[in-house]
Amino acid sequence: MRKFLSDYGLYFAWIIAIVATAGSLYFSEVKLFVPCTLCWYQRILMYPFVITLAIASFKQDKQIIKYALPISVLGIFVATYHVLEQNLAGFGAPALCKLGVPCSTKYIGLFGIEFLSIPVLSLIAFVLISFLLIMASLNKE
Repeated sequence: MRKFLSDYGLYFAWIIAIVATAGSLYFSEVKLFVPCTLCWYQRILMYPFVITLAIASFKQDKQIIKYALPISVLGIFVATYHVLEQNLAGFGAPALCKLGVPCSTKYIGLFGIEFLSIPVLSLIAFVLISFLLIMASLNKE
């Protein structure tokens, strides 16, 4: 399994980035959900992965991991902060989401599970991408 993920981890990370980006665009453009400030930060961190991981995957350029992993980890922090803001009353800096839609707004509860909100899905995507980047960086054995 380790060799498989070392060989194909970049491809899987790229697929996750595509799904996350497509889902994000679906919610905003089709369902007309207005993204909050923290949602925009997560988008800014996720969207470039579609292009950069595609290029790295097809070129088998594992040097991208040095640059992509810190961005993905930053995405984990932003998404975690957003999840906490949505689920813990009084958590977060009010100035951060002062304009537009409040960051505590929950648009969906996927599969009827209230906790599976858009920021949770973003957190899952960033964690999986980080894991796959780490696995792709490991030596083949």
